[in-house]
Amino acid sequence: MYIAMNRFKVKKGSETAFETVWTTRETYLDRMPGFVEFHLLKGPEAEDHTLYSSHTVWATKANFEAWTTSDEFRKAHARADNSGTGPLYLEHPKFEGFEVKQTVRPRADAA
Repeated sequence: MYIAMNRFKVKKGSETAFETVWTTRETYLDRMPGFVEFHLLKGPEAEDHTLYSSHTVWATKANFEAWTTSDEFRKAHARADNSGTGPLYLEHPKFEGFEVKQTVRPRADAA
């Protein structure tokens, strides 16, 4: 598996607008081969921002890379410039990609 994450430093007071942009957009992810799941994560608050992360799980790194060059990716990110909301971030998102080396799940008899 492969996990792709972007970290966003969202300006204080812009959290609701940021969440609305993400939760109301068409993602097109579910149309892509190898897509497993997506999470929008809200993290700790700092003096000038709130940390968010988008967290996408893919079957393979190649599946993720295919997503980034697809028409679906371009459509999903068409509003990423925040033209309708004004600037929401303190800086550009920071991308982090991870190959999964270990996964631990609960045992069936532990539930």
